[in-house]
Amino acid sequence: MLENLIGRGQQPAAGRDKIGLGSIRRPVIGLALGGGAARGFAHIGILRALLAAGIVPDVVVGTSIGAVVGGSYAAGHLDALEDWARSLQPRNIFGYLDIRLNGSGLIGGEKLATQLENTIGPVQIADLPVKFASVATEVRTGHEIWLTQGRLVDAIRASYALPGIFAPVLVGDRWLVDGALVNPVPVSAARALGAEIVIAANVSSDVVGHGTTIFSHGAALDDAERTPETPKRGIGRFFSPEWILKREIFGTPERPGISTVMVDAFNIMQDRITRARLAGDPPDLLISPRVGKIGWFDFHRADELMAHGTRAAERAIESIQEAIESIAPDKPVGRIGEG
Repeated sequence: MLENLIGRGQQPAAGRDKIGLGSIRRPVIGLALGGGAARGFAHIGILRALLAAGIVPDVVVGTSIGAVVGGSYAAGHLDALEDWARSLQPRNIFGYLDIRLNGSGLIGGEKLATQLENTIGPVQIADLPVKFASVATEVRTGHEIWLTQGRLVDAIRASYALPGIFAPVLVGDRWLVDGALVNPVPVSAARALGAEIVIAANVSSDVVGHGTTIFSHGAALDDAERTPETPKRGIGRFFSPEWILKREIFGTPERPGISTVMVDAFNIMQDRITRARLAGDPPDLLISPRVGKIGWFDFHRADELMAHGTRAAERAIESIQEAIESIAPDKPVGRIGEG
């Protein structure tokens, strides 16, 4: 079931460029930004390329990291988000992870929320200059929730609350988690908010294969051939309990950790849902940066991700402009009072 939390009194974007007494109607452009954790930094590059080409969205919707980038753009703080993203390094990423084992998620999320607050401030969605929606999922019912009113930071936090990793976020009387569970690339939300041309950005298109069944994968080793793992003694005393805990959560090159298994499973599920949703409600233009080889937690590779996004968007600019021109009329519409 689809639940809309769309603010009252909001009308579709006008999409008109005034020229004298008449006007040329520009199609209402919507931008749907998908989820993908660190890979979502590619959305920043996509936005930069679109804006440089004069393609300015009237409607912005986002899921998970797409809500972070889309909300920052809508609030006029894309520069601040980009600067923060470029500053991330492996040594300081852990500083934003308030790990805890006594709640409903491995990460409390308060440190990231504070960073968002410092970047965006107490902005209300209704006060944004463009129409914006953040997509989340209600925990108990599985309803798809479109957050189009209230505090922008709360809407963004709810959208990226990956189950098991981040604790659910209470918005109103609903406990919400990551919107990628139900709508990873929210084309439908952009259309519902009045977009006539929807440009979608999917940063998970090449993450996994198209799926198949493997009946046998290699041969099992005999027990005699197996090399038992020898516990390393005396090393643990040199590391803090926090370091050991992080190693167990994030894993090592030899063995995946808890979060790695959870994220990979979520990634596969998101890929399948995305393909099904886009097949049923395809965007007018789809931008798919090739970022599948970059991990969900590789936030320190922001420069590389933004460059991928910019290149992917630049390849699509001509097609987007053609779509806009095909809908826009060739001459101004009639003046007020003319039939």
